[in-house]
Amino acid sequence: MDRPGTWQAVRAEALRRMRAGDWPPGGRIPDEAELAAEFGCARATVNRALRDLAEAGLLERRRKGGTRVPVTPIRKATFEIAIIRQDVEGRGQRHGYRLLEDALGPPPPEVLAALDWPEGAGMRHLTALHLADDRPFCLEHRWLDATVAPAEVSFDTISANEWLVRNIPYSGGNIAFLARPADGPAARALDCAPGDALLAVERTTFRDGAAITFVRLTYAPGHRVDATL
Repeated sequence: MDRPGTWQAVRAEALRRMRAGDWPPGGRIPDEAELAAEFGCARATVNRALRDLAEAGLLERRRKGGTRVPVTPIRKATFEIAIIRQDVEGRGQRHGYRLLEDALGPPPPEVLAALDWPEGAGMRHLTALHLADDRPFCLEHRWLDATVAPAEVSFDTISANEWLVRNIPYSGGNIAFLARPADGPAARALDCAPGDALLAVERTTFRDGAAITFVRLTYAPGHRVDATL
């Protein structure tokens, strides 16, 4: 192993053993204490490495059942929350931002369901338009726990997207991609015809099991999403 004692080195060695057949599909691997003794590192280091492999779908971890190499590994995609400004600038364009609405009020039922919040719960609702070279790029509709971003946090010059990524840690979330017909407000904001099919991304993020925010990002016609697997 290179750099013994680091969780990255333990992870690399575990991958090597799986690929070499030393740890065959369906087989149970040694327990954490045994591996920690073999590698000369802390058990927590082994736990971190195996947990990372399990999150990637390359190991199966079961309470009282040990850790096994799956017969059919499932590769899981991991998404990072992108800052829209950086996305625009990465395309070689100039980013612009306009805050269209900032108000307190109850979210619609589908947002309450996504956040698992009680009916009548008040949230901060933000609507913002992101521009690329002065053309509409993305319409951001966001419902935000007002205790996370109270009224003194201003989004006049920085988007909630960027402020949250930079200031509020999250532990998990859900994401969905869908096509939505442009309603009147979206058509006006994104300079397209009502009824045009638009790419929308809906994302809910959580911290320690509690919902932080739900956002719907609706992109101007022709938007393309590229990802590396």
